[in-house]
Amino acid sequence: MTTTDNSGDVRLSGISKTYDNGFTAVRPLDLTVPQGSFFALLGASGCGKTTTLRMIAGLEEPTTGAVHLGDQEVTNLPPYKRPVNTVFQSYALFPHLDIFENVAFGLRRRGIKSVKKQVEDMLELVQLGEQARKKPHQLSGGQQQRVAVARALINHPKVLLLDEPLGALDLKLRRQMQLELKRIQTEVGITFIHVTHDQEEAMTMADTVAVMNAGTVEQLGSPADLYENPQTTFVANFLGTSNLIEAEVDTKSGDDIVLRAGGGKLVLPEARCSAPTTAGGKVLVGVRPEKISLTHADDAGEIAEGRNRITGRIADSSFIGVSTQYVIDSPVCPEFEVYAQNIDRDARLVPGAEVVLHWNPAHTFGLDAAQDIDAGVAEVEEDAA
Repeated sequence: MTTTDNSGDVRLSGISKTYDNGFTAVRPLDLTVPQGSFFALLGASGCGKTTTLRMIAGLEEPTTGAVHLGDQEVTNLPPYKRPVNTVFQSYALFPHLDIFENVAFGLRRRGIKSVKKQVEDMLELVQLGEQARKKPHQLSGGQQQRVAVARALINHPKVLLLDEPLGALDLKLRRQMQLELKRIQTEVGITFIHVTHDQEEAMTMADTVAVMNAGTVEQLGSPADLYENPQTTFVANFLGTSNLIEAEVDTKSGDDIVLRAGGGKLVLPEARCSAPTTAGGKVLVGVRPEKISLTHADDAGEIAEGRNRITGRIADSSFIGVSTQYVIDSPVCPEFEVYAQNIDRDARLVPGAEVVLHWNPAHTFGLDAAQDIDAGVAEVEEDAA
């Protein structure tokens, strides 16, 4: 249920937040969330994503800039006068009310007398029709979360804000709820803005993801675009895993750039490079671990021509069922990661084995070498801890 006008868009213009102690949580940013989309603000703790959400909700006053919901500027409106509702990680259900009355609460407060049909429809939407007369403590965490969503949606907000809504759930339930929330959003067609530090969660649910870092949006795009075409080392490292190789521009060949790295040569499509490509210039060459094939050095002659290749020695391997994750010690990259699907496992690929890593040049991306090669790595580790 999308429209071509901007009557339901969320638009942030030059919005920023600096606290009295001088700490800047959000630097001036412009952001448009299209009506009817599922939009995620993704980033590590302290990157400014929750502050941005709270400024949309009216729970935090911006230092500069404006918030528009559709054609209406709401920057100075209190939260209850904005057509938005927020679902928090804590759910905040009323323990003394049953599920029906929890969902009906917003309608009753607005003086609406006949709530039965609306509440029943909403409980049906979140698949809790049979739980209507139970109290919150009798429900699982995932069911309580769905009650919180139903209670927020029954007021027909233009925008539903979700602040780390699945953080308190265990992994299996969280994955189930990701699909559930996506289904609900598709059915109701309301704009969802979802704050999370979980990359998989953002990529599973959102149409568009804004990756935030230190109060700014590093990159904005569809999950597939961000993953396949990261524009900064932070995005490359924070969204999944990337192998980054320091290389130097050698020559150009048609639409490709030929680079020197560790005594060998690598090919990179020029269209996939966000760095300057003058001869002698430095570039960080990136490739995702699952794009790489691993061949024992004895079989190196069987590798097809035209593939990027580097040599190395297996330092470590971990069998994780669906794949085996290898760490390779290579002259061009000390801890090169390769994820190989467990289809035909080569028993020779064990720690200490000499190997050739090879991949299609089209799966290579190039980044500006002036950036910190490890940006985003520490944030992933901290959030996983």
